[in-house]
Amino acid sequence: MSDTPETTRPGDEAEDERVREVGSDPPAQDEATEGDEPSGEPEHEAVAPAEPDYKDQWLRAVAELDNVRKRARRDAGLAETRGASRLARELLPALDNLERALAAAEAQPENADHHLTDGIRLVQQDLLAALGRAGIVQDSPLGEPFDPHVHEAVAQAPVDGAQTGTIVEVYSPGYHLGDDVLRAAKVVVAA
Repeated sequence: MSDTPETTRPGDEAEDERVREVGSDPPAQDEATEGDEPSGEPEHEAVAPAEPDYKDQWLRAVAELDNVRKRARRDAGLAETRGASRLARELLPALDNLERALAAAEAQPENADHHLTDGIRLVQQDLLAALGRAGIVQDSPLGEPFDPHVHEAVAQAPVDGAQTGTIVEVYSPGYHLGDDVLRAAKVVVAA
């Protein structure tokens, strides 16, 4: 190779014309000749980059951070409620069984003066109080009108002196966490 710049050979232009005739794409560059005059418009104007609006960006970042904080607080509250609700649903059958066992033990005449059942009853009340502090409320709707959203009718029975649709017996109490029903009360409704 030589250090001299490349020169075009006399047959190169004719060869380029033949390639164009065969169907190749024309060259991407403008076909301006040396004798053409410039059109007067610059090909590329130098566009100065606009300065970013830092105050607007800062305000948007602050608003986004505030939204993230609110979303995190809301999500944490929902997770806490779901956790308490799940724990309560697992504990409620055991609490019902404790109530049945205490009722059966207290019904026997030989246990009338036994203080063990009194102690277990205190433990049961402590457990109900702990659920109450967590926002879980027991619902025993005796004498209230039947509401299918919070009560489960197990049976209907004709009862003298009771208005139709009134709850006359509660088999198991219901439990609420705020407005959510954890378990519907199982009841007997007057027919």
